[in-house]
Amino acid sequence: MGFFDRLIGKSKPTSAANQNNSAPKPAEPEATVPEPSPDTASKPAIDPGPVGPRLQAALELLEIRNLDDARVIYEEVLNSPAGNRPDVLVRISGDLGSTGHIAAIPELIAPRYDAERHGPATGINLLQAYLALRRPESAQHVLDLLFALKNPEIEERLWGFSNAIAEAMESGRHSGGGEHGETKVELVSISKPIWSYGLESLPDLLPEKDPGAKTVAFAQIALPDHDNTDELSKAPEEALGRFCRGLPLWLAESMYFSPQYNSLGVVGILEQKSYMMFPVVWTSDNIRQLIETSGFQIDYVVTGDLREQDGDYQLGLHLWEIKGFRERKSFQVQWTPATADKVLGELHEHLRLFFECREGPGLPYQAPSSAMAWINTLAASLTTFLHDKNVLPAEQLVDLPSPLADPSSGDSAALARLTLADRAKRAGLEIPAAEFPDSAWVEAARTALSE
Repeated sequence: MGFFDRLIGKSKPTSAANQNNSAPKPAEPEATVPEPSPDTASKPAIDPGPVGPRLQAALELLEIRNLDDARVIYEEVLNSPAGNRPDVLVRISGDLGSTGHIAAIPELIAPRYDAERHGPATGINLLQAYLALRRPESAQHVLDLLFALKNPEIEERLWGFSNAIAEAMESGRHSGGGEHGETKVELVSISKPIWSYGLESLPDLLPEKDPGAKTVAFAQIALPDHDNTDELSKAPEEALGRFCRGLPLWLAESMYFSPQYNSLGVVGILEQKSYMMFPVVWTSDNIRQLIETSGFQIDYVVTGDLREQDGDYQLGLHLWEIKGFRERKSFQVQWTPATADKVLGELHEHLRLFFECREGPGLPYQAPSSAMAWINTLAASLTTFLHDKNVLPAEQLVDLPSPLADPSSGDSAALARLTLADRAKRAGLEIPAAEFPDSAWVEAARTALSE
């Protein structure tokens, strides 16, 4: 397990990315998951006037992480007569936010924003940027402007922002921060299947790696549309956070069982008190910090963002190739609670085909029978593991979630339930009864855990 610090709201100088790694040669399988489509919510239609092509050109530069040249275009547009139009401001702020260039939103938009003239959409984008940058006083100013509009369609959402600002201010006072304060976040890198910790004495459990194995890091999923990630961060383990941590652990575990890959599952810990919930999609700066300070030679990083509306979920995954430092491919899926297992199972299989995963010696990899149950199991295992290591306080422990992986569905599920039960018992949590298969792996694991 590797630790390193990332300071939220502080820009860290970037350095050249690792240039010594070669790219994999992923296969393009038959589509088991729908190919991603443009995010129409964050990429409005091109303006029919002459400014439209300029904004589209800037967006294309943002998507290849060329903020400097995009900024030149934006400043030209904003200094033109079109720069005061509401549609132009909401387009620029939305495109900057959707591509992860959060810090540029206040710099370019705040000096020009007039709530009565430009409306609430740009103001909400600006407010969210201030919250993500840990600038609650600036966010409060924008919120006051938006409340003054007396728009009943956004009032409920504004109250959510009000709570988020209050929490951010309170957090800043306790940590000595404030408008320019810094929140200390430790990123924890899990470099093996989380359930394999404690079973190190079992021979040939995990595969040996090829000499030239690449390393793929799966980052905790961000919640860019959630109104109050600060409050969510402080809450003991709950369903949304469990998913955001459990999914990257699952994908990293799946990759780990292929001998040509090492893998990391990366999650955030907030000031050694609770999990961190990320309010914005990871940017290139976040990824560089991971590469430079993790202690691992990382070849690929997979970031993700989850959006939910009325029980419908949309997940975007973004594969970053570190050689050349570019976003190579994205995946997008949607589901409801009734279709979650099917859709996430197909996404998992699609990624394994894309990376050309293959079997190696050791315990054969088994895809879980229920994606959501497996995500719950891995996330709960992580929480009990980190508590065991004195990384998370006891206040963050809750009863084990349901459903959990069925141990009778395979050896991996059985071992995961055994190690989770072992840690849960030490933490004083109630352990649901379960039937285990008659397996040599299960007997060996029970012996190892009792030693």
